[in-house]
Amino acid sequence: MKIGLTGGIGSGKSTVAGLLARLGAGVVDADAVARRVTAAKGSAITPIRDTFGAPFITPEGALDRDRMRAHIFEYPQARVQLEAITHPLIRQAMSSEVDALWDYPVIVLDIPLLAESSTWRQQLDRVCVVDCTQDTQLARVSIRNGWPTDTILAVIQAQASRQLRLSQADDVIFNEGLSLTQLQDCVTQLAQYWGLTTARLNHA
Repeated sequence: MKIGLTGGIGSGKSTVAGLLARLGAGVVDADAVARRVTAAKGSAITPIRDTFGAPFITPEGALDRDRMRAHIFEYPQARVQLEAITHPLIRQAMSSEVDALWDYPVIVLDIPLLAESSTWRQQLDRVCVVDCTQDTQLARVSIRNGWPTDTILAVIQAQASRQLRLSQADDVIFNEGLSLTQLQDCVTQLAQYWGLTTARLNHA
């Protein structure tokens, strides 16, 4: 079974993905793949340099993520250009990782922009949304990243709305006011519902 896992910034999606991996699911992380293709010598670096110019590449040869983020906030069309470069490369790499996990009963594709994509949904058996309120997103990201509120709000507004994500969900984890233990209990119950057996969970 292939599960699409998504959620807005600060929702706790990455924590849920980590818990699922510990419970025996195969996990493919779109953000990790994106970092790999935009790292030094990554497959996206040459086309990014050709499209945006050398100033968007660090001295080490990787994408200057902070500079690109600021550029996209000022010129939203730049996001479309960047995604036209990176998304096909990310999808190709993720598909290869999924193929390598063929022996896992549950494969989780951790995709932050799943709700915005017209490609992934048809390849998935279920979509799980990790949800929380915007106030909680602001608080978590402020503590985690140290970003000002305006920057966090800009990221939230650039992502799919909470309503759109929830409208596409087969399963929802409402990660609001939960301790890590409570969240783990929710994730374990859902993993078992998806078919991760008790024996595999105990083995993990």
